[in-house]
Amino acid sequence: MKDLGLYIHIPFCRSKCYYCDFVSFSGKETKIDEYTSFLLKEIELYKDILDEYRLKTIFIGGGTPSYIEGKYIGRILDKIYKSYDAGGLEEVTIEVNPGTLDEEKLKIYREYGINRVSIGVQTLNDNLLKAIGRTHTSLDFYNSLELLRKFGINNINADLIFGLPDQTLEDCEEALEKLAHLEIEHISYYSLILEERTLMDKWYNEGKIELPHEDEERKMYHRGIEILTSRGYSHYEISNFSKKGFECKHNLFYWKLKPYIGLGLAAHSNIHKKRFWNYNNFEDYYNSLKRDSFPIDGNEDIDHKMEMAEYLIMGLRLIEGINKKDFNERFNVDVDSIYKDVLNKYREQGLLYIDDQWIRFTKKGLDLSNIVYVDLLP
Repeated sequence: MKDLGLYIHIPFCRSKCYYCDFVSFSGKETKIDEYTSFLLKEIELYKDILDEYRLKTIFIGGGTPSYIEGKYIGRILDKIYKSYDAGGLEEVTIEVNPGTLDEEKLKIYREYGINRVSIGVQTLNDNLLKAIGRTHTSLDFYNSLELLRKFGINNINADLIFGLPDQTLEDCEEALEKLAHLEIEHISYYSLILEERTLMDKWYNEGKIELPHEDEERKMYHRGIEILTSRGYSHYEISNFSKKGFECKHNLFYWKLKPYIGLGLAAHSNIHKKRFWNYNNFEDYYNSLKRDSFPIDGNEDIDHKMEMAEYLIMGLRLIEGINKKDFNERFNVDVDSIYKDVLNKYREQGLLYIDDQWIRFTKKGLDLSNIVYVDLLP
């Protein structure tokens, strides 16, 4: 049996954050029941195809999965457990927003095996939360955390964003110190990226908001590394930190280029050397499933050269880097025989550390990783 990661997309939100470009919708509550029914049908369609796989991780993302009633999450997980081999399941994560949890939802989450919760904190500065379109407050986060602990959730991730408009280094330091003090098991610390067609991108282009200078943004990142590693967190991926044993198993499927299937609107999959993605609108998604067809909007084959490049690009996100022996065993070729010139180029520039066993980014390389990624592509 081969291991598989499974992603479930729940595209509903209370409101759309100003920086968000994910496929998610507010004001569509009347569609939740219908969407769930079609999602169950998509799960059924994959039953035979995934017969040779066993689930290791499930990640329910969005949108805001905790915004919808818990009964829908229960139905989805129940269908998954009845359709696929879930005997070796190790991690079931759900994304939640502060202020959207209650005891009824958490009872259902626990009943259906959810053992990890990722909570969208983003910042503990209430003024910043309002400025980026979040509908919760810092107090909502503390209350939600207390409720999660009450229900025995001992594997919690907190998402934080740095580089926000009007954000200071002190804002970041304060939030990181508070989360570390609360013994949050995992912290994702991301830089803001202005995506096209978002409100914040529009405001930035119109000169209505200013972002921290690049040097200040880098200080926020490196100060975050200092604070969290000094508090006992392992910096195991460019943007992720965990207590020992609490690394995100699902995301490691992505970073180590293991097979995964995505279900729901706009969900992406990578399996059998093929990448494919679902329709991003309800109508096409529904119509396809009504015909008993997979709701796939597009696909691309991953040839040998692209697979090797992606393995390096994703693997270099991990702080430990790429193990040369693992590369050789997967592709039956020595990594130096393919990428020697590129690797030596960036080693000489101080972006990569390379020895007989490992290839990894240096501190400088973490800041300039995109330059290396582009050069690795075929």
